[in-house]
Amino acid sequence: MTDIDRRTGQPIDNYASALQSVEIIFTTPPGQVVLLREAFCDLTKLLGRLMVPSLFAVFQLLVKAAIDVWEPRFVVRHVDVNGSVDELRGGRANFLIEVDWRPRAHLVPPDFTVEGVRTFGLSFLDGYARAA
Repeated sequence: MTDIDRRTGQPIDNYASALQSVEIIFTTPPGQVVLLREAFCDLTKLLGRLMVPSLFAVFQLLVKAAIDVWEPRFVVRHVDVNGSVDELRGGRANFLIEVDWRPRAHLVPPDFTVEGVRTFGLSFLDGYARAA
């Protein structure tokens, strides 16, 4: 066991904990966590805007930067935006994220050994992020 699932209260493994962390990063507005005011990246505020290529690029950049800064177990290799323009305008964004998996990078002292490449989806629906 590494962590506790925030929805069910059940124990989860290290990878599921990292995915849960990604969900929290993308649904917590900056300034909401008292001791980490600069933390997090609420991408839900960008949903529903006019979809142009530059906004897709902003989404990809913010996803990569936020994961690289706030989740040390992942190093983002690539971010793909999936879904139609109408889905994104309706607040339903889907990303496919390819990362280097470093399961002990969050420990003290950190071990940045990459144990493989993983791909997971990140979806935004009704103001919440879901990683799987």
